[in-house]
Amino acid sequence: MSVSWNGKTDEGQNNATEGRVQMEVRMEGQRDDKGETTNEGPEAAGRRGDMFAHGDEEGETGTEGGRGVAALGLPTMKSDENRSGADAKMVCDVVSRMEDTEPYSAELLAAMMRLWADSGIQECFSRAREYQLNDSAHYLDSLDRIGAPDYQPTEQDILRTRVKTTGIVETHFTFKNLHFRLFDVGGQRSERKKWIHCFEDVTAIIFCVALSGYDQVLHEDETTNRMHESLKLFDSICNNKWFNDTSIILFLNKKDLFENKIIKSPLTICFPEYTGPDNYEDGIAYIKSHYEGKNKSPTKEVYSHVTCATDTNNIQFVFDSVTDNRMHESLMLFDSICNNKFFIDTSIILFLNKKDLFAEKIKKSALSICFPEYTGPNTYEDAAAYIQAQFESKNRSPNKEIYCHLTCATDTGNIQVVFDAVTDIIIANNLRGCGLY
Repeated sequence: MSVSWNGKTDEGQNNATEGRVQMEVRMEGQRDDKGETTNEGPEAAGRRGDMFAHGDEEGETGTEGGRGVAALGLPTMKSDENRSGADAKMVCDVVSRMEDTEPYSAELLAAMMRLWADSGIQECFSRAREYQLNDSAHYLDSLDRIGAPDYQPTEQDILRTRVKTTGIVETHFTFKNLHFRLFDVGGQRSERKKWIHCFEDVTAIIFCVALSGYDQVLHEDETTNRMHESLKLFDSICNNKWFNDTSIILFLNKKDLFENKIIKSPLTICFPEYTGPDNYEDGIAYIKSHYEGKNKSPTKEVYSHVTCATDTNNIQFVFDSVTDNRMHESLMLFDSICNNKFFIDTSIILFLNKKDLFAEKIKKSALSICFPEYTGPNTYEDAAAYIQAQFESKNRSPNKEIYCHLTCATDTGNIQVVFDAVTDIIIANNLRGCGLY
């Protein structure tokens, strides 16, 4: 079972365009003119997620629809005056011939709602990982709202639609006065050969992992676990020579689905050696350690974030982190300058600038975004002192001092004070060199 937005799906992916949500049910093994079933056998049909039984003319459950349920080892739907079988037949027949823009009938909506409430359907959906089913519960739980004559899609309805990425999709947008060029590349094996065109002058790589895929296999290779494949790909990208100087930002995505799934599907499906408890915190920590452990460079950091792409507040938090990652790059640059052999006898004056913007931002954007180890209060004084300490700690010379100043380049009074202090430092150093200080 899958849900698409005004358009039938392709390979189980949902197509977001405009209008309303349409239910699509795929039935494998249709009968030919002689009454024989064709195409795939019961096991293949089951793997593809055929969840609705197809009633025949006598009301008994037919071969086509019963396969998905039978493949799960569940009884096919025959009781209750064959209501479920009749509902399934109606849904399959109507959806197969209706136009994308055609509104639901009250009868079709009622049939879909009864099917979604059916215990057999719910049991099938609870084992969706075995049959490559997308998580369409958000829509199926809201059929009465979606089927209303005055239905208007919500923000979550739009965000939860799915589009299969093929080729390279480039998106331009501005965030916090920074201009982004975001390249979205397909994760399927067949798409990876196209990535080379994105490698030149990349500032950062955002690598997305579906946490919920730990107990699933690839669409294109049912012998390979999705997370195992993801780990291999992350290894090859993180340690690629093209990305020696490129920041790696790891999104451990779909945390909401993972939190629900880990309760009933053990992590040992993906990691047989795992002996910890099957809970949200321990499971994510273990997965995160596996990805970060792939980094073979002692000088490269992987910035990890647990995300939910449909949670706008969470994504705001993450993008703050992506942009504030510049602080780490600034620290590395300061380290290389401060300890350079050419600057052994050179004074270092550190301007911690934009203190006015920092004072406003720290109230709503935690310092732990940039420094996860920070446990102090998110106040201007404490956070500024912590950042200053991070820069000063880069100085490895016992005889060199770092002269720090919190500055605001647009505040002329502040700049006057700072330059007076700089002048005093220069004079003092010259007097010291002459033995007069």
